[in-house]
Amino acid sequence: MDREPSPPQPATKPSTRRARPAQSDGADENAAGGKRYYRIGEVSRITGVKAHVLRYWESEFRWMAPAKSRSQQRLYRQRDIEVILLLKRLLHEERFTIAGARKRLRELGVAKALEAPQLDLGLEIDHASRYRRIREELEAIKAML
Repeated sequence: MDREPSPPQPATKPSTRRARPAQSDGADENAAGGKRYYRIGEVSRITGVKAHVLRYWESEFRWMAPAKSRSQQRLYRQRDIEVILLLKRLLHEERFTIAGARKRLRELGVAKALEAPQLDLGLEIDHASRYRRIREELEAIKAML
């Protein structure tokens, strides 16, 4: 039996990476099945704007700063992504300066609208429906008691 010895197999290193939990620090999913919060790397991939540019824009447009998780990671919402895409269009395609983009966003009412219930861009901050749903759930609990 003339069998050739099999070549030695390379030793594999055990993986040092830890498995990530399915959801952590605000990566909740909303009722529609889409993500509620996006981390800066995800937003960077979605918008095509590098993470360091997003952080710079936060310093230039104070109202644009996203919420942060307990671990201090930036948590962007869909409306934040839409504003970033608008800002990207103003700066890159329409060739506005930072000051010009700030003025244009003010004209559109974006900065104030992020604090108000309805954006001029058709974006909606969903606080009212969230409070309505909470109230309905509390009333249902009260009725059970």
